[in-house]
Amino acid sequence: MATLTEAPPPLTPTAAEQKPPRKRGRWTPYWLLLPGLLWLLVFFALPMIYQASTSVQTGSLEEGYKVTWHFGTYWDALSEYWPQFLRSVLYAASATVLCLVLGYPLAYLIAFRAGRWRNLIMILVIAPFFTSFLIRTLAWKTILADSGPVVGALNTLHVLDVTSWLGWTAGDRVLATPLAVVCGLTYNFLPFMVLPLYTSLERIDGRLHEAAGDLYARPITTFRKVTFPLSMPGVVSGTLLTFIPAAGDYVNAELLGSTDTRMIGNVIQTQFLRVLDYPTAAALSFILMAAILFMVTFYIRRSGTEDLV
Repeated sequence: MATLTEAPPPLTPTAAEQKPPRKRGRWTPYWLLLPGLLWLLVFFALPMIYQASTSVQTGSLEEGYKVTWHFGTYWDALSEYWPQFLRSVLYAASATVLCLVLGYPLAYLIAFRAGRWRNLIMILVIAPFFTSFLIRTLAWKTILADSGPVVGALNTLHVLDVTSWLGWTAGDRVLATPLAVVCGLTYNFLPFMVLPLYTSLERIDGRLHEAAGDLYARPITTFRKVTFPLSMPGVVSGTLLTFIPAAGDYVNAELLGSTDTRMIGNVIQTQFLRVLDYPTAAALSFILMAAILFMVTFYIRRSGTEDLV
């Protein structure tokens, strides 16, 4: 009995147990990030640095350009092309609002009402991506032709009278007007609005809608108090994905507009490829980037959400 009640001798830890466990693979995440970091460095950071140096150069193509830290190029570019800047913001904001108005009901339908047709509708939404951006834009020249059915229907409904009074069309003509440019921007960037909205709406728990109904909330109240606030990350993501590329776009204004509807992207393209004024083109690019960055930062803070889809 005495032998049974005696405490067992303490176990002596082995040498392997005394050493702290070795951290294996702690460098693995950094090695996985290395290709992406190199890609950003080579194809984003270095071109940005090169363009920054170009924007403060002086000279000509024949004599060569030298870095003279001439920051006056920024002021000269802004003072000369500020109408194109304002026009780009106006067109991009108009297209973003139209994409939100058209895309939110469509995303709501896909998320809550599509049923077995959900996959088919999603394919139809992303179907424009199956063709070239240039081909999609050129198609609108046929859709908005002066003798086409769209212009005829708008004339019958006297819609063009209102848009002409607002300055968005010219008489009975839609092509080469601001309305044509905004229509092209809206069509080309609508999928960028629908997809984030659908992702955000699909995450909403359906039991929240049932709870709102149990509390005798009407459908419009449920949408205003439950659905829309919970879908704000998708709204913010969709508006950013639409506004940012639309503000710098030049294809729609080039093919569907005229000299009176030129956006800042058209000016930058002309300065780079035709006028060959590289410092002015680089300065315009940086001004556009800074303006968009300022507006996006202000918009995200005012939206009340930092959870983006």
